Amino acid sequence: MRFAYSLKQKVKIAVLLFFIMTCSVLIRILEDKSVKNMNESFITLYNDRLIPAMDLYHIVENLYARRNIIESVLYSSSAAEDLNLKQHLGRYNHNIDSLLNKYEKTYLVQQEKVQLQDLKENLRAMLLMEQRLVSSIYNNQASAALQLYENQGKRLFSNATSHLTKLIDTQKQVGNEIIEQTERIVSGTKIYSNLQLVLAILIGILIVGILFTSNVVNIKSDKYNLN
Repeated sequence: MRFAYSLKQKVKIAVLLFFIMTCSVLIRILEDKSVKNMNESFITLYNDRLIPAMDLYHIVENLYARRNIIESVLYSSSAAEDLNLKQHLGRYNHNIDSLLNKYEKTYLVQQEKVQLQDLKENLRAMLLMEQRLVSSIYNNQASAALQLYENQGKRLFSNATSHLTKLIDTQKQVGNEIIEQTERIVSGTKIYSNLQLVLAILIGILIVGILFTSNVVNIKSDKYNLN
């Protein structure tokens, strides 16, 4: 009877121990998944938010540089030939196109796609205006070039910077959402670690329980044999 009772207790403890070990394995799998998600969040934050935000700032810099060289010809006595107007504008436009192409390859939310399309349409209008303006300058039609810039150029430039500001703000907003998501993952990972610690303590208690049960049975068996 005592042997049967002891065996029954050991079976219960063994089943409970197996259940705890299974839970520990599942928690470990969830923890690994959380770490993977956290790593992906950091990669996304860097590749799809930080780097593109810097590219957007570089586009702004090229737009201002392009505007400055145009205004240096329109509002001063600087000659277009002396400033290599066509060459500089071509370089700035090439830089902007390269940065936009790079930006398009990153992950974009729907809001960014709409804003990017608006920016590209605005830049196309600016390019057409710029071509007409440069043509007027090189044909010694300074007044026509100035009028074109005053009526269209300034407005198109202001719209372009506004579109870029919206894109940068969206980058910041989505970046903050990724950071909040990462913080939740970190909190979940801490919970998994605490659960693993609790399970480890339970396993230790159960092992001690098994050893204690074995010792009690052995002592009782020895007394029974002596009698």
